[in-house]
Amino acid sequence: MSAVLQPLEARLEPLTADWIDTVCAVERTAYSHPWTPTNFSDSMTAGYHCQLLRGGDTLIGYFVAMKGVDEVHLLNFTVAPAFQRQGWAPLMLEALGGWARAQSAQWLWLEVRQSNQRALDIYARKGFRRVGIRKAYYPDLGNRREDAVVMSLRLDETGSAWGALQ
Repeated sequence: MSAVLQPLEARLEPLTADWIDTVCAVERTAYSHPWTPTNFSDSMTAGYHCQLLRGGDTLIGYFVAMKGVDEVHLLNFTVAPAFQRQGWAPLMLEALGGWARAQSAQWLWLEVRQSNQRALDIYARKGFRRVGIRKAYYPDLGNRREDAVVMSLRLDETGSAWGALQ
């Protein structure tokens, strides 16, 4: 008899201090230069939009976004390695876009490592466009630095530009 896999029911909720250790454990598995607990607690203190995607007690992913005057800047966007390639990133981007529109943002901005082709492809499929390069933006192995690709997505009040994300 084969086991039937049950779909994971997920929900977004605000990041709280209780989850920072779990988030940082995922950070360490996902990145060579992970954010620290202080990075997350400072983001929460600053009032940034810090969201977890959870399936029960399991952390699927999270993001941190900062609202500006007419834009939102995505600072951290992570799907836990065990849940990558399962469609969670587009779902989280849709949630971020809905929140950004509710904040009257006209643009979403982000940086991504130039070597992170999978992320570049996900963002491009969702309508983000490459608009520049930040030289030596990210720390790399040793004393080297890696360039970041700057990407943006135009949001409009009708959601038509966001339609690519839905």
